[in-house]
Amino acid sequence: MSGTLNKVMLIGHLGDDVKIKHFDNGGCLARFPLATNETYTNKTTNEKVTNTDWHNIVVRNKAAEICEKYLSKGDKVYVEGKLRTRKWQGEDGVDKYTTEVNVDEFTFLSTKKDAVSNAEAKPAQDNNNQKSDNTEDDLPF
Repeated sequence: MSGTLNKVMLIGHLGDDVKIKHFDNGGCLARFPLATNETYTNKTTNEKVTNTDWHNIVVRNKAAEICEKYLSKGDKVYVEGKLRTRKWQGEDGVDKYTTEVNVDEFTFLSTKKDAVSNAEAKPAQDNNNQKSDNTEDDLPF
């Protein structure tokens, strides 16, 4: 392969609400942190270990407005885009760097608003139809 590729695909949960900035030219930019988790079992201690990575997400213009309107902290989202590293000088004169995912495509996987509407839409459970067996499965799904 003679070319290069800069492509990122993430599924994670928002670590904070979407912050948006509007510009004089009519454009806007939204930012939010996205957490991705890796869970495994430590073979020596048999404990479940979860590692969380945080990603700086940047969305522009109409997509940014959609994210601001529908996403909030805790929502699950799929994002696809490119990695970009920005450099700037801090107030102390020291160069600072940050790496961001500039989003091209996204899909909302679950939102808190969906969870609330689904909970309200479910009918009350009839006590006569409950399972008498209270065993729990150890299935991962």
